[in-house]
Amino acid sequence: MLDLHLYMCIIVPMYVETVPNRNSPPAILLREGWREGKKTRKRTLANLSHWPPQKIDTFRRLLDDQPLVSAQDLLRTHKTLPHGHVQAILTAIRKLGIETLLSTKRCPERDLVLAMIVERLLFPCSKLATARHWHSTTLAEELELRQANQEDLYRALDWLLERQPRIEKKLAQRHLSEDCLVLYDVSSSYYEGHSCPLARYGHNRDGKPALPIIVYGVMTDGEGRPIAVQVYPGNIGDPSTVPDQVEKLHTRFQLSRVVLVGDRGMLTQPQIDKIKTGAGLGWITALTSVAIRGLLARGDLQLSLLDEQNLAEIRSPEYPGERLVVCHNPLLEQQRRRKRQELLAATEKALEKIRQQVQRRKRKPMPQAEIGLKVGKVLGHYKMGKHLLCAIADGSFGWERREESIQQEASLDGIYVIRTSEAAGPPIPCAATRVWPRWSVPSAA
Repeated sequence: MLDLHLYMCIIVPMYVETVPNRNSPPAILLREGWREGKKTRKRTLANLSHWPPQKIDTFRRLLDDQPLVSAQDLLRTHKTLPHGHVQAILTAIRKLGIETLLSTKRCPERDLVLAMIVERLLFPCSKLATARHWHSTTLAEELELRQANQEDLYRALDWLLERQPRIEKKLAQRHLSEDCLVLYDVSSSYYEGHSCPLARYGHNRDGKPALPIIVYGVMTDGEGRPIAVQVYPGNIGDPSTVPDQVEKLHTRFQLSRVVLVGDRGMLTQPQIDKIKTGAGLGWITALTSVAIRGLLARGDLQLSLLDEQNLAEIRSPEYPGERLVVCHNPLLEQQRRRKRQELLAATEKALEKIRQQVQRRKRKPMPQAEIGLKVGKVLGHYKMGKHLLCAIADGSFGWERREESIQQEASLDGIYVIRTSEAAGPPIPCAATRVWPRWSVPSAA
């Protein structure tokens, strides 16, 4: 009797059945069936008509005990491209308006230039490597540059060079105005090729004197935002680039009132004399250490003025019509004194080795010329020859410190003298006021 009851209660697995309707979509029902004797019974458990077809098909195969495969097993990842850093830089570029700065209308050359800017920030390299590397990120896809090569990049740079005057004029209109503050300085880069017409041997700032260089000058506004750049031959002196910048401000940017700020090596006396002849031009620079010692010797500069405060304004007949602002930085004073003592110690240590070499040469004394070459190399390396008095002869070498020279230089440690053609004005939040907080220049844009 028990076996018969179990036979009658065997449950047939659930299944999905489609029931047609005459004028409506078929009904999708979840049912279960069982057998009672020789009769088959079924009942509806749920109406699945509202389910999407894909879900119904998956559920049907599940009830039929068919193996299911997830989407992750069906798909294989062959390659992934980083995107976040590319998107971050492109967003910043668009917020800064660099796209419209290059060209108001989109073109292949503008996209190539933007791509080179992004690559320069992410992965600085040659043009050939650039055209290859941007395919390792989403950059080429974002800017639709899948087929671009290095020749396209060079053509885009030629296009950019032709547009440089217009781009610089837009930047000047955006960041410069009348009676503004302009900053200018130069630097250089060494060149290893042989086809650059501007590559010359000059003052190599990269420490590679055997290679030619190119010199480039950068002009910015008072906040340090670049306005213009110009490339010069490598053998040009820094001060010789100033007249071009002054002409650019007057002619191309049409500014009638400009204050040019440069360091002591940039705004030399000949350049200042040229600036004085121009209308609406002012300048700010600093005196050299030789000129400061001249002020001290003539009595125009009295160091006692700096006993109570770190700023003092003086006058000198050597600089008629100019303001001379004396600045004292005690931290820089300590730094220079420490550095001088370290350089003197290193110089004397190297000279002591030479002296011992001379003493060891008994049979064949070291000639005076050979000793002089060795000593000159040491003094040229540490730049301390002005503070040492050397005695050189055949088979003999000695030296002593020039204490008077050391004390004279130490008395001017941490002292600057700023010279300017500008009259006193209200303080402004510019680079100059951050360096010299009690000194002011005409208001910057």
